[in-house]
Amino acid sequence: MTMTTMRKGIAGGALFAGLLIVAAVSVTVGWRPIVGPRARAVSTRTFARTPGRLARGRYLVTAVTGCLDCHSPHDWSRHDAPIPAGREGTGQDMIVYKELPGHVVAPNLTPDSDTGTGSWTDDMLARAIREGIGHDGRALFPMMPYQRYRALSDEDLASIVVFLRTLPSVRNLLPATRVAFPVRYLIRAAPQPVTQAVPPPDVSTPVKRGAYLSTIASCAECHTPQQQGRPMPNLPFAGGFVAEGPWGRVASANLTPDPSGIPYYDARLFIDAIRAGQVKARTLNQIMPWRVYRNMTDDDLGAVFVYLQTLSPVRHHVDNSQPPTLCPVCTFSHGAGDQNQPLSSEARRTASRR
Repeated sequence: MTMTTMRKGIAGGALFAGLLIVAAVSVTVGWRPIVGPRARAVSTRTFARTPGRLARGRYLVTAVTGCLDCHSPHDWSRHDAPIPAGREGTGQDMIVYKELPGHVVAPNLTPDSDTGTGSWTDDMLARAIREGIGHDGRALFPMMPYQRYRALSDEDLASIVVFLRTLPSVRNLLPATRVAFPVRYLIRAAPQPVTQAVPPPDVSTPVKRGAYLSTIASCAECHTPQQQGRPMPNLPFAGGFVAEGPWGRVASANLTPDPSGIPYYDARLFIDAIRAGQVKARTLNQIMPWRVYRNMTDDDLGAVFVYLQTLSPVRHHVDNSQPPTLCPVCTFSHGAGDQNQPLSSEARRTASRR
């Protein structure tokens, strides 16, 4: 073999290896972790500050979406984990949440010009909320449930921005978010621009109304176990998502109508539980943001309950009163985990269709 032939062979092998790498990246994580997130340019649009939008925005933020719950510090030693007076929307250092990949910080949402959103345009806020792109163009850590907020109608989004602009300005300098490698690159693939109008939702029936509310309230976000930051497709609303912090180590409840879930609930018990943070004699852990959802109207809470009743039943025992044991269904350790059996193929197919 001549030197020229060897060089050609090496070059050809390198090219083939390069093509394999390109193909592998393209069919797995894609190129976004390398080239950056998809992001539309921000516009100069502003949202008219109307009384109707202000009222709607206040309701959504304080009763449904929970913006201030994540973007405020809490006294986790108390049952309702109250926000200290005057600190609403001033940001929260998520270091209290164990096992996050790095140091995640929910920023100050008050209109302080130095440490808050005072220098952000309305469209920067809107893009962050619904598309997961920060005012500086970076991909937001998906603990911010922007993929759920994509369902927000244009009018509801405008209302939220209008209300956030009315928060008292508070200076609160927080550390920057520092997501660990390789997650800080992988999350760049998640944001998707919203380039078409999002009309008002169809809320003509309690089920449709409850579906919209539960989506923008991110109920499935906590009540579905995750693997590598992604919800397990066979277990929507089936509980087992584990959160550990100053509130203890808690697994979310199964909300499906399976006997291992909440089939014994009726609408009144559901509403009372959300209002009080207590199911009869059993106290809900303060990590459950019932302190937000209790501000919903009875009609809206009732609609959420009706929607939950339409979910496919998933057999998944979760009981925080019992010691954690390995669960063959979600593969995590939680109370009553050893009472579960692996899902059958039919159960997996049924659940994944929801």
